[in-house]
Formats: sequence, C-alpha cells, structure tokens
Amino acid sequence: MNSRERLLSALKGNKVDRLPCICPGGMMNMIITELMERTGIMWPDAHIDANKMADLAAAVYEYGMFENYGVPFCMTIEAEAMGAGIDMGSKIFEPHVVDYVIDSVSEYNKLKALDVNSGRAKVTIDAISILNNKGGGVPIVGNLSGPISVASSLMEPVTYYKELRRKREDSHKFMEFVTEQIIKFGQAQVEAGADLITISDPSGTGEILGPKYFEEYAVKYLNMLIDGIREVDKDFPIIVHICGQMRSVYSQINELKADAFSFDAVVNIKEIRKHMEDKILMGNISSFALQSANEEKIKRMTENSINSGINIVSPACGLGTQSPMKNIQAILKTVRGEN
Repeated sequence: MNSRERLLSALKGNKVDRLPCICPGGMMNMIITELMERTGIMWPDAHIDANKMADLAAAVYEYGMFENYGVPFCMTIEAEAMGAGIDMGSKIFEPHVVDYVIDSVSEYNKLKALDVNSGRAKVTIDAISILNNKGGGVPIVGNLSGPISVASSLMEPVTYYKELRRKREDSHKFMEFVTEQIIKFGQAQVEAGADLITISDPSGTGEILGPKYFEEYAVKYLNMLIDGIREVDKDFPIIVHICGQMRSVYSQINELKADAFSFDAVVNIKEIRKHMEDKILMGNISSFALQSANEEKIKRMTENSINSGINIVSPACGLGTQSPMKNIQAILKTVRGEN
C-alpha cells in the first residue's frame, strides 16, 4: 500500500499492512526550524507564498518525518479573514492573533465574510492544488480551525465563554456565522484536492465548557462544519482533534460525525478506547517529549501508542519548532519497524 491508500483505508476501519504515521498541519503543525534551515524555506514566508508552503509541506515527507502533506502551518487564517489582526510570527513562532474584531457575541454582524479567493485562504488552497499535482500516493491533509477556536480568536476569550451562557441566542447566531465561513474554506480545500481534513478545536474542550455547553456548542457546530464540508463529497474523510481531558464528555464525543478522533497526550488511549470501542483513534505521542527527549524514548513511546490500540500514529499536538528532526524521524522508523 502507498501512504495515501494506507491512511484512507485506516480511516474507514479497513485492514492495512501497517499503521499510518502522520502529522496533519494546522494546529498540529509539523514544521520545525531544522527543516526550514535544511530546505532554505522559512517562516513567515511560507505562510504567504503558495509555492513555498507546498514545498515546505512536501519536505516533511521527503525528509522521512511523516507520511503526508499538510497545510497550512497555523490556525489563524479563518480569524484573519474575518477581520482579526495577526502577527505573522517568525521561524520559531507561528502566527497569532494580536487584535480582536468584536467585543461581544452580539456584534457578530461586524465580522467580514471569509473570501476563499484572497489572502492566506487562497494561498492555502493554491498550495493544496500544487501538492495535488505532485501525485505519488502521498495523502494531502487540509486543515481547519474549529468553530469555538475561531470564535474565541475574534473576541476576548473570557468574555466569549461568559456570553455563551449569558447571551445564548446571540451566541448561536455568532457561532452559525463563524461556522458558515469555515465551511467555505473547507469546501474549497476539498475542491482543490485535499484527501481529508483535520479540524482542530483546542478552545472547545470539555474542561472549559463542561458537558452541557460542550454538547450545545462544540458538538453542534463541529457537526455543522462536518456536514457542510460533506456537501461537496458525502463520504469525505474528516479527523477531529480535541485538547484536554475527555472524561467529562465521553458520551458527547461519540455524537461527533468525524471518521477519526485525535486527543491530547494527557488522554489515556486504553481508557478512552473503552468508551469509543468502534472509533478510529489517532495520536497521541507527547509533543513535549518530541522536543526534549531522546530517540530511544521516542521509540518506546511510539511502541506504547501502538500497543495501546491506536489506529493512526501521530503527535498529540503541534511540534515545538525546536524539536530535533532525528526525534521526529524516530516515530516513523519505529512504525516501519526500522529500528
């Protein structure tokens, strides 16, 4: 099986010759400084140039780090397109929000509509098209920021979480608008040639929201997003990543319509498997360890992840940019049985 066939088969729960090993992109960034230095393609240039974005994504595969292409390399594109001010970062730091657009959920009508034909949304879509033209059996992973993470990047997060409870009618109108914009970006990625999409919603945790509001807001709008993407292709594969502990929202997680689920390193795979017996699980090798440990420890962690019943091997979160390439390569080597 080639890498694309293996990953798409695993997402359907079909038999594979061995487990896939991927790092999606987006919040789960896979670009490290060492890779940028080896290729000569640097941030922030690769955030705003489609050819550089595609070439840097391809280098992840070419240098034996992971078995996929994935773009973009941050989770600020949707918020920027709706009006948020962004600092584009450096070769060490990813772009981040520095200026909120609104002060309350009630002001959602001040937000811009996301235009897939301009800005960094277009850069990402063009990069997917470039990667699609490479062929070679490498899966292309498109990436979206989840609705709650985008919404809490458009206004001050503490105010946002309070207003989910205090201004529920306006909160739902706000969330519907935000989700509709993300859907447009997701559909454009599908049409450009992405093989699957990963949605990362680190701000929409059960720990922050609690079970009631996790179901009312996180589940509702993640499913709305998934349904919207699948208007282009009803069987399109989607992975959802949720940060934090899951114990308080096990039943709610099962309501999500994703094909596979990715979790933080704090989540015990054997434990969550008891609550998600038939689900495809991805992860969850500690990104902290990948930056600070040695190759032997990474090998043991990878073996433990496989033995815990994971279906797709992946880091639990985005890589620290100072992570040594040899540590990253140790995951794939272990999955392949090369060491």
